[in-house]
Amino acid sequence: MKLATAKAVVTGAASVHGLGFATAKKIIDAGGQAVLLDVNDEEGEKSAAELGERATYIHTDVSSEADVQAAIRKANEFMGGITLAVNCAGVIGAARALGREAPLAGEFFEKTIKVNLVGSFLIAKEAANVMQHNEPNADGERGLIISTASIAAFEGQIGQVSYAASKGGVVGMTLPLAREFARIGVRVNVIAPGIFMTPMVAGMTPELQASLGAQVPFPSRLGRPEEYADLAASIYQNAMINGEVIRLDGAIRMQPK
Repeated sequence: MKLATAKAVVTGAASVHGLGFATAKKIIDAGGQAVLLDVNDEEGEKSAAELGERATYIHTDVSSEADVQAAIRKANEFMGGITLAVNCAGVIGAARALGREAPLAGEFFEKTIKVNLVGSFLIAKEAANVMQHNEPNADGERGLIISTASIAAFEGQIGQVSYAASKGGVVGMTLPLAREFARIGVRVNVIAPGIFMTPMVAGMTPELQASLGAQVPFPSRLGRPEEYADLAASIYQNAMINGEVIRLDGAIRMQPK
């Protein structure tokens, strides 16, 4: 599939410092269309305006099935179809199972799972429902879904039990979805980033950012959102990449803490 004709839905795309915005910008710059889904209305509207008339913003809580269904319907109407869905929305969910004051509240764990895992599933199945009606290309391809996991799915650190569980779930559902959606020509893949310059990291001190970057073997720095977007674009244009989880981490392997 060609990026110039992509019709993309990107979640968690409101912040100009995020992976989602970088991905949407990559698509817009190539000539495609993008719909930004997020809960931060002020930033979302501003980011969509920055991308131009081929982009728009829709307020969407990805953990709400009704919200996701409405957003996908509106995105389909705006772009005249959907060929790409990229899940970048997520929450950190950092807390120990046995905290200093009390054990971790089940509600906290559940919220992380709902946003990161259930949210990714809701977007995937609703986007695929639209994609199955696309005209197939020569390979029979109709669309692509990319979700965002994390290296925490494989080397979760102390205090990342909720986050690692949610991202591990994203990894786990990839192959079953890819196998199921094969009949409709929709591919499913996952990118598992390492330590990237996301909005959360951008708020840290330069010293702490440098310390985090130094932990990466090579290149010994923080990942850039544009590098995530480059990989997403490559996956979109290569039909043989399917059912895969691709680490984008500079060869880092996280220690227990």
